[in-house]
Parts: sequence; C-alpha cells; structure tokens
Amino acid sequence: MPTEIVVETKDRPGVIAEIGEVFGNARVNIKAAAAFAHRGMGYLHFVVDNADRALAALKVGGWKVSQAREVLVVSLDDEPGELGRYARRLADAGVSITALYTLGERAGEKELIVAVDDLAAARRA
Repeated sequence: MPTEIVVETKDRPGVIAEIGEVFGNARVNIKAAAAFAHRGMGYLHFVVDNADRALAALKVGGWKVSQAREVLVVSLDDEPGELGRYARRLADAGVSITALYTLGERAGEKELIVAVDDLAAARRA
C-alpha cells in the first residue's frame, strides 16, 4: 500500500533539496509530494516507493517524521463534479479527508492521493 510520510521542519531555504538528497542517496523514489509552510514551519508530505528505507534514511539524518500512514490512490474521471461526488461518498460514510493532493493525470482520469481518518471505511465507501 502507498505510504505517506510527513516531515516537520523549520521553514528555510534548501529543506526540500536536502530531503530529496536523503531519499536519492537511500534509493527511495518519490511518487507524489506536497509541501506547506505555516508560521515558520514546513510540513512536507511524501508518498514514496519504499517507506521502510525512507523512514530509516530520515531517522539517520535527524529529520522529524510526524506521521507515516497508509493512503489511498484514487482515480476519478476528469470531469466537473467528480471530486465532490467522491468526497460526498466519504463524508456520508463518516470518513474525514485529512490530506488530498494530485498524483497525476492519465487517459481522462485524475489520480489523487487521499489520506483519511478511517482507511477501512473509505475503502468500503
């Protein structure tokens, strides 16, 4: 299953370069990423091909991993309203989306990374 790793760090120039180098040196491929800065802190979300290697490399480098969690990869038709319909199904099942970002596009579909508070319920929805 895809795993999202969230790294918390001070917001400063070079952070993404450094983590990219850590993953590169550990032979970890980044499948998707999102980064946010708020009040001087950086919150970096990475979906990687090998979570065990990524976590070990981050630990050796002294990086603070605030979360490592299984996420969904969801394909939706590239049409208006598709995200709303999908999110409504989750909401009606009592599932909260805690993170969402695009992975890419192929053959008329958008691929999304979706983190939720109840993975089993989201899979059933």
